Amino acid sequence: MGVRIEFRLSGSGGQGVISAGIILADAAIHDGKFAIQSQSYGPEARGGSSKAEVVISNEQIDYPKATTPNYVLCLTNDAFRLYGATADEKTTVFADSSVNIESCEHPVIQVAIMDTAAQINPQGANIVAVGFLAGYTRVVTREAVVESVKEKFPKFVEKNMKCVEAGFALADKLL
Repeated sequence: MGVRIEFRLSGSGGQGVISAGIILADAAIHDGKFAIQSQSYGPEARGGSSKAEVVISNEQIDYPKATTPNYVLCLTNDAFRLYGATADEKTTVFADSSVNIESCEHPVIQVAIMDTAAQINPQGANIVAVGFLAGYTRVVTREAVVESVKEKFPKFVEKNMKCVEAGFALADKLL
């Protein structure tokens, strides 16, 4: 039986959560794995809720949705209330350092994704998040993430490479 790893990335419209999911799935494909990405978002272009799910496996994927995510990332309080606070106890939950996690009954790892991005590129929180998730979980390689980011955003390579590296550095601090 294959190894199936599920991610749920959540935040607010405009934060690039869906792009982050696409990059993570593309990185898995670059690594020779199977991957599928799905998304949902509110009707608002910016400010509404946004969610991307990524399933990565070393075998063909028979169901495209995350059923019990291994990893959940929440960039906003609303996202945390919807997906982080209600996550399965086996799920590793990451929340941005700005998120209020007081009401949660299981462990949450807070990570300064938004603050880190603000220092490099305020629009790069999604890239910092992908670097962090890849570095922490090691489900995809650094090289695959770099290649996927370059393909997705070829005009902003320099800033995005700094964001990717900052995300990996955040993961290195926790490991």
